[in-house]
Amino acid sequence: MALNTLLATFLCTIVLPVLLFLVALKLWEVYLLRGRDPGCPRPLPPGSMGLPFLGETLQLILQRRRFLRMKRQKYGYIYRTHLFGNPTVRVMGADNVKQILTGEHRLVSVQWPASVRTILGSETLSSVHGSQHKSKKKAIMRAFSREALELYVPVIQEEVRAAVQDWLSRDACVLVYPDVKRLMFRIAMRVLLGFEAEQIRTQEQQLVEAFEEMIRNLFSLPIDVPFSGLYRGLKARNFIHSKIEENIKKKLQDCENSSRPRDALQQLIDSSCKNGEPLSMQAIKESATELLFGGHETTASTATSLVMFLGLNPDAVNRLRLELLEKEEQGMDPQNLTMEWLEQLKYTSCVIKETLRLNPPVPGGFRVALKTFELNGYQIPKGWNVIYSICDTHDVAEIFPHKEEFQPERFLSKHCSDSARFQYIPFGGGSRMCVGKEFAKVLLKIFLVELVSKSHWTLLNGPPTMKTGPTVYPVDNLPTKFMSYN
Repeated sequence: MALNTLLATFLCTIVLPVLLFLVALKLWEVYLLRGRDPGCPRPLPPGSMGLPFLGETLQLILQRRRFLRMKRQKYGYIYRTHLFGNPTVRVMGADNVKQILTGEHRLVSVQWPASVRTILGSETLSSVHGSQHKSKKKAIMRAFSREALELYVPVIQEEVRAAVQDWLSRDACVLVYPDVKRLMFRIAMRVLLGFEAEQIRTQEQQLVEAFEEMIRNLFSLPIDVPFSGLYRGLKARNFIHSKIEENIKKKLQDCENSSRPRDALQQLIDSSCKNGEPLSMQAIKESATELLFGGHETTASTATSLVMFLGLNPDAVNRLRLELLEKEEQGMDPQNLTMEWLEQLKYTSCVIKETLRLNPPVPGGFRVALKTFELNGYQIPKGWNVIYSICDTHDVAEIFPHKEEFQPERFLSKHCSDSARFQYIPFGGGSRMCVGKEFAKVLLKIFLVELVSKSHWTLLNGPPTMKTGPTVYPVDNLPTKFMSYN
């Protein structure tokens, strides 16, 4: 009798719940795979859809690159999953990514996860389509023209120089990642949003903390309830909007004045004024927040990676210094950089390219299938999300031998440069390629010139573990000791 009771208890408390859980998983898989197009003879990509409703979102958030590496090893270059509330196909490899990036408006359309769209807004460049996207992109591109970048160079150099001097003055180690994020934040506020230096100094702490909170919760479950990630992200976003609105109102009052330099945000406002189209305050605030995110979060990630890779590869630092010395002998004044001189720093460009190859700050891009189409023998059902992977595509690119090694000189090869299309995509590609890529390159070059000409440094913890959230960063914040080079 006691044995029967024990057996019944065992069945009820362990076996039955396990069976019910397995049945629920199977029903969830069947429910999701009903989206398969019966008119397409191709099978769905391999993969798994994870837990009911949650999918595999939690695994991705918690494990990031480890999760993605495991999936690639198990399923290959194309696989299905369920992320951020939607059935998703993840794609990597030059040929596969090429089809996604060149299929904009024909096969796929940009669509970020619901939490990103909710926090950043529906009027951002990354979210709008058609003529609205073209006009907004055209306005922003004027702020990233060569003439505009020339105006930004002295402001960027001033901020970077002050930051490097501050690092050299400290007896204790510098936590590079948070310091670089603050530096890039100040630069973005000044040259992209047109904030005055004094404005930034008085509000920097509050704005940085709010922005950090917003970014932390950008990729979260789309549940807006108190204390949820989305709730915290929106609260932080609203604070940022309130501060940006004060600056926008000043710009709107000066809409007719075209005599002073134009930052990216002013270009959007001018475009609205000239076209006679009313641009809502909300739309301007959303565009400003997107510029701030794109203009500092990704560059902070790459600048931190530059410090890391160069700290581990002193020969590359010496070669950078040699290039700067050669340019000084030709008449370059490193104290007053210009676009002309920055464009001649070929090896410096290679160091940035190699850093972006190994540690692209953004791991991929989001699309949605406009219709069912075939990709490398698999069907991609209409309405499913498609994520193209930048980091995995770089990892599997055939044109990069010894791909785990830091070798900037590989980009001096004409063959490497000519063959890199879709095998090297740190800024994405197609009509949605990052509009600020030239701005990022200029900023990172100035950062390197100031860094290697004024200092040498030691990574106190050696090579760090890198995570993604949402951009790539070192988990230990990269503690580093800076010393004067001269």
